[in-house]
Amino acid sequence: MTPSSSLLLIRDLHLAYPAAARQPAVPVFSGLSATIAPGVAWIGGGESRGKTSLLRLLAGELAPQRGQLQLGPLAWTAPQVAPSAWRPQVAWFPHQTEGQDDWRPAQCFELARQRHASFSDEALSDLVDGLDLTQHLDKSLYMLSTGTRRKVWLAATLASGCALTLMDEPFAALDRNSIDFLRELLQDAAQHLQRAWVLAAYTAPAGVPLSTRIDLGD
Repeated sequence: MTPSSSLLLIRDLHLAYPAAARQPAVPVFSGLSATIAPGVAWIGGGESRGKTSLLRLLAGELAPQRGQLQLGPLAWTAPQVAPSAWRPQVAWFPHQTEGQDDWRPAQCFELARQRHASFSDEALSDLVDGLDLTQHLDKSLYMLSTGTRRKVWLAATLASGCALTLMDEPFAALDRNSIDFLRELLQDAAQHLQRAWVLAAYTAPAGVPLSTRIDLGD
């Protein structure tokens, strides 16, 4: 079996945020085109270059002003919002959430389970062990450190089993054992033939073969 050369096609994307009154809109990127192949993809760039915005757009949270995306047979053309079938194929959970401080990890996992038919409880069990979350499962999110909260949402995201998995600075605030575990997971993911893991970070993850690099500049 040979891998597909592309899983996600990005064509001529233009994203600009609304500006202050009587000021022109602020462009984030314009004319962005890229091909994301199966395996691990890296979105790099300096501060405020649009890394997180691009992830949010790929997740269907933002709609570009111009351009087209195609994920397998699913096509999405701006300025329309993402089609209803798009989000179930994309795993994306922001690390900073509102109104969920009283949630326990099981509720975060259940949210992912409800969103994605491909969610794997077997994968979740391995992730909970690998990220050392067992001792925290009975705690509310507000009781957890920043790194542990990130690990909860990271486990929910990675267990979703989607065609496209999006991660924003996935190594940030993690302990050394969790960093090593995640690196090994991404090394295995790099060999996958039908799914893509897209991470945004200032620098590419060391020791992880990349199928795609998208550099948004300094």
